This record gives sequence, C-alpha cells and structure tokens, in this order.
Amino acid sequence: MIEKRLVTNALAALLGTATSLPVGRSVMPTSAAEPPYYVLTPVDTSTSGAPYADANEDMTLVYQVTAVSGPRSSTPSSTGTLEQAEGLADKARAAILGRDPATGRWLHTLAVPGASCMGRALETEPGATSDPADGIISYVQRFRFDLTPARP
Repeated sequence: MIEKRLVTNALAALLGTATSLPVGRSVMPTSAAEPPYYVLTPVDTSTSGAPYADANEDMTLVYQVTAVSGPRSSTPSSTGTLEQAEGLADKARAAILGRDPATGRWLHTLAVPGASCMGRALETEPGATSDPADGIISYVQRFRFDLTPARP
C-alpha cells in the first residue's frame, strides 16, 4: 500500500527544493513571513481497483499547487502581481514536470519510500484566482501523479 502522506511529504520537498520557496501543506507555510510561497493541497485519490490492503495496488493522486504572490512589508503600498504569480506557476510546472532532454528522466525525483512514480501530468490550470486590487494574487494548478509500489 502506498501511504498518501509520504507522497505529500515527497512532493512538498520536491517543490520546495526545486523552487527554493516555502511550501505549506494546505495552509500558508509557517516559514513564510510573507509571499511568495506555495500551498500544496491533496485533492483527489483513485486506486486501480484492489482493496487498500493490497500491497500491489497502484494509486493516482491529484494535488493542487497554489502559487501566492503578495505585498512585501519592506515596500509600502506594494501588492502581488499577476507577473509574479505566473512566474511562480512557471517555476512549479518546471519543477514537477521538467525532464532532461537527453535521458527523458524527470529533472527532480519524487522520492516516495516504497513507491515509484510512473507518470506526472498537469491535470488542470484554472490560473489566477484573485482580483489584482486584493493585493494578494494566487495562481492554481492541479497535477496528477500515478504511482506504483513496484520498483523499476
């Protein structure tokens, strides 16, 4: 059985390491005093049909990655910008989906104990979700991960 929390931990580590930005799990990261940062939220889970107790069951997980752009306390009257939010979304997409052109392998390993990631894809990208007048702009993307307990 693949433990979902281990996938969540591995994805948060991948995103944080590859982008050098804080990542919160369903909440603002505790290490982020202010934006920019990411919020990682588990969204959906499906299995290949075997009961959860089956050690050979494949699993598909969907995670939402919300990039948050916002004001800087050191800059009076600053706000988040769509430019920054889109740049953060680009970084997240590259971190999760980027491949080495020579080998075809993922640039950043999703290191899940007891599982291998067979596939990654951008599931949906609603884009920017906030009014620029709000001062904070978020950008939403959902990624799908296909995992198996089998090792390559």
